Amino acid sequence: MSMQEETLDINTPENVAFGYRVAGIGSRFLATLVDTAIIVLLQIIVVVTYYFILDLMGIDPDGGTSAWVAAVLGLVIFLFYWGYYIFFEMLWNGQSLGKRWTGLRVIRTDGTPITLSESLIRNLTRVIDFLPAFYGVGIITMFIDKQSRRLGDLAAGTLVVYDRAPITIQEIAVKRIVNLAPQGLSLGVDLNDFPVERLTNDDLNLIEDFLMRRDQLTHRETLAIQILNSLHTRLGLPLPSLTRLEAEDALVAIMQAMQKRMDDK
Repeated sequence: MSMQEETLDINTPENVAFGYRVAGIGSRFLATLVDTAIIVLLQIIVVVTYYFILDLMGIDPDGGTSAWVAAVLGLVIFLFYWGYYIFFEMLWNGQSLGKRWTGLRVIRTDGTPITLSESLIRNLTRVIDFLPAFYGVGIITMFIDKQSRRLGDLAAGTLVVYDRAPITIQEIAVKRIVNLAPQGLSLGVDLNDFPVERLTNDDLNLIEDFLMRRDQLTHRETLAIQILNSLHTRLGLPLPSLTRLEAEDALVAIMQAMQKRMDDK
């Protein structure tokens, strides 16, 4: 198997494809080390607290009277280990503490966020991935699967990808040099006439998603034209006659115009 990073391509309703960088074994292993260290630390705290409470109550931890307490403790530790991942994946939309620190996120194979059912399946299957010791089965499975998925991911229909950091309109604007004429674009699109007020949240999310990912896209200029044409078609506007680079500049300008309109309100 090639160790080259795989990409998950997601097609939007506008027939524009975006790619997620699939996390490899190395980055996932680092995230697991962080999570495991945190879990072990928390479990130690639970055990120490358990014995401290028994001591306060005058109960001999080796006596028969505390057998049921030990059983409860074992159950708590078991639920704690698997509940840790499920809790944080639901709290942080597919991220545990380790994944958050390493910049990873669990998503469904269709690119949408995971739900409770996927989190339950992938984490309850973790016990099999862990066999015979420290994710032996899981590591073998990740080497075999081209998207580095362990059994839990295969069962739940999920995979781990590199997360993208939030970005502001201002950061988008300076990603690359955008040449705007004083009255708008000198590229066949006059921003004074472009109906930015008719853009939907889906339109803006699509543009922003492209601008955030453009440095990672292999056909960014072609995608920019596709997005711009889809916007003009939906709004009933004539298709602009722009070069590939000009189309990308136009998308930046549209976002700037939208930001200016929001600031003027």
